[in-house]
Amino acid sequence: QVQLVESGGGLVQAGGSLRLSCAASGRTFSTYSMGWFRQAPGKEREFVAAVSWSGRTSYYADSVKGRFTISRVNAKNTVFLQMNSLKPEDTAVYLCAAKRAGDYSANYYYQNDYAYWGQGTQVTVSS
Repeated sequence: QVQLVESGGGLVQAGGSLRLSCAASGRTFSTYSMGWFRQAPGKEREFVAAVSWSGRTSYYADSVKGRFTISRVNAKNTVFLQMNSLKPEDTAVYLCAAKRAGDYSANYYYQNDYAYWGQGTQVTVSS
Protein backbone atom coordinates (compact mmCIF):
# COMPACT_ATOMS: atom_id res chain seq x y z
CA GLN A 1 0.00 0.00 0.00
CA VAL A 2 1.25 3.47 -0.89
CA GLN A 3 0.07 6.67 0.74
CA LEU A 4 0.43 9.92 -1.17
CA VAL A 5 0.23 13.41 0.30
CA GLU A 6 0.20 16.49 -1.90
CA SER A 7 1.22 19.99 -0.87
CA GLY A 8 2.11 23.33 -2.41
CA GLY A 9 -1.23 24.44 -3.79
CA GLY A 10 -2.61 27.93 -3.29
CA LEU A 11 -3.85 31.12 -4.90
CA VAL A 12 -1.71 32.76 -7.56
CA GLN A 13 -2.21 35.43 -10.19
CA ALA A 14 -2.19 34.57 -13.88
CA GLY A 15 1.37 34.33 -15.15
CA GLY A 16 2.66 33.21 -11.78
CA SER A 17 4.22 29.95 -10.66
CA LEU A 18 3.61 27.21 -8.11
CA ARG A 19 5.49 24.06 -7.21
CA LEU A 20 3.47 21.08 -6.08
CA SER A 21 4.99 18.23 -4.10
CA CYS A 22 3.76 14.71 -3.54
CA ALA A 23 5.34 12.72 -0.71
CA ALA A 24 4.96 8.95 -0.84
CA SER A 25 5.22 6.41 1.94
CA GLY A 26 7.06 3.14 1.62
CA ARG A 27 10.51 1.90 0.74
CA THR A 28 9.90 1.00 -2.90
CA PHE A 29 9.10 4.44 -4.28
CA SER A 30 11.68 4.03 -7.03
CA THR A 31 9.62 1.21 -8.56
CA TYR A 32 6.50 3.36 -9.01
CA SER A 33 5.83 5.47 -12.06
CA MET A 34 4.01 8.62 -10.96
CA GLY A 35 1.48 10.99 -12.41
CA TRP A 36 -0.41 14.21 -11.78
CA PHE A 37 -4.05 14.70 -12.67
CA ARG A 38 -6.40 17.61 -12.08
CA GLN A 39 -10.11 18.07 -11.67
CA ALA A 40 -11.96 21.35 -12.01
CA PRO A 41 -15.52 21.81 -10.67
CA GLY A 42 -18.05 20.16 -12.95
CA LYS A 43 -15.37 18.64 -15.16
CA GLU A 44 -13.84 15.23 -15.64
CA ARG A 45 -10.51 14.41 -14.04
CA GLU A 46 -7.80 14.92 -16.63
CA PHE A 47 -4.20 13.86 -17.07
CA VAL A 48 -1.56 16.55 -16.54
CA ALA A 49 1.87 14.90 -16.44
CA ALA A 50 3.67 11.66 -15.63
CA VAL A 51 7.21 10.50 -14.98
CA SER A 52 8.64 7.01 -15.32
CA TRP A 53 9.97 5.11 -12.32
CA SER A 54 13.55 6.08 -13.23
CA GLY A 55 12.75 9.73 -13.89
CA ARG A 56 14.24 9.48 -17.38
CA THR A 57 10.99 9.82 -19.29
CA SER A 58 8.16 12.29 -18.79
CA TYR A 59 4.81 12.85 -20.45
CA TYR A 60 2.59 15.92 -20.61
CA ALA A 61 -0.88 16.93 -21.65
CA ASP A 62 -0.83 19.30 -24.60
CA SER A 63 -2.47 21.99 -22.49
CA VAL A 64 0.51 22.19 -20.11
CA LYS A 65 3.42 21.27 -22.37
CA GLY A 66 6.13 23.92 -22.17
CA ARG A 67 4.73 25.41 -18.96
CA PHE A 68 4.76 22.50 -16.46
CA THR A 69 7.65 20.23 -15.51
CA ILE A 70 7.37 16.97 -13.61
CA SER A 71 10.36 15.58 -11.73
CA ARG A 72 11.13 13.14 -8.93
CA VAL A 73 13.72 12.57 -6.25
CA ASN A 74 13.63 8.89 -5.39
CA ALA A 75 15.90 9.31 -2.39
CA LYS A 76 13.23 11.57 -0.87
CA ASN A 77 10.17 9.60 -2.04
CA THR A 78 8.89 12.77 -3.65
CA VAL A 79 7.56 13.84 -7.02
CA PHE A 80 7.22 17.49 -8.01
CA LEU A 81 5.15 19.48 -10.47
CA GLN A 82 6.63 22.88 -11.33
CA MET A 83 3.92 25.04 -12.86
CA ASN A 84 4.89 28.24 -14.65
CA SER A 85 2.93 30.78 -16.70
CA LEU A 86 -0.24 29.73 -14.92
CA LYS A 87 -3.59 30.52 -16.50
CA PRO A 88 -7.07 30.77 -14.95
CA GLU A 89 -8.01 27.57 -16.78
CA ASP A 90 -5.37 25.74 -14.73
CA THR A 91 -7.58 26.20 -11.65
CA ALA A 92 -8.39 22.76 -10.24
CA VAL A 93 -7.68 20.25 -7.52
CA TYR A 94 -4.39 18.60 -8.43
CA LEU A 95 -4.00 14.94 -7.49
CA CYS A 96 -0.90 12.80 -7.34
CA ALA A 97 -1.12 9.18 -8.43
CA ALA A 98 1.14 6.12 -8.44
CA LYS A 99 1.08 3.09 -10.71
CA ARG A 100 1.48 -0.37 -9.24
CA ALA A 101 4.98 -1.34 -8.18
CA GLY A 102 6.83 -2.89 -11.07
CA ASP A 103 4.30 -1.71 -13.67
CA TYR A 104 6.69 -0.47 -16.33
CA SER A 105 4.14 -0.28 -19.11
CA ALA A 106 3.99 2.93 -21.14
CA ASN A 107 0.42 3.65 -20.07
CA TYR A 108 0.20 6.96 -18.27
CA TYR A 109 -2.75 8.95 -19.56
CA TYR A 110 -5.77 7.33 -17.93
CA GLN A 111 -6.97 7.13 -14.34
CA ASN A 112 -7.18 3.34 -14.58
CA ASP A 113 -3.43 3.20 -15.22
CA TYR A 114 -2.87 4.18 -11.57
CA ALA A 115 -3.46 2.20 -8.40
CA TYR A 116 -2.95 4.80 -5.66
CA TRP A 117 -4.17 8.37 -5.24
CA GLY A 118 -3.62 11.29 -2.93
CA GLN A 119 -6.34 13.57 -1.60
CA GLY A 120 -5.37 16.50 -3.79
CA THR A 121 -4.30 20.11 -3.35
CA GLN A 122 -6.24 23.13 -4.59
CA VAL A 123 -4.69 25.44 -7.16
CA THR A 124 -6.52 28.67 -7.94
CA VAL A 125 -5.30 31.05 -10.62
CA SER A 126 -6.88 34.51 -10.65
CA SER A 127 -7.12 36.65 -13.78
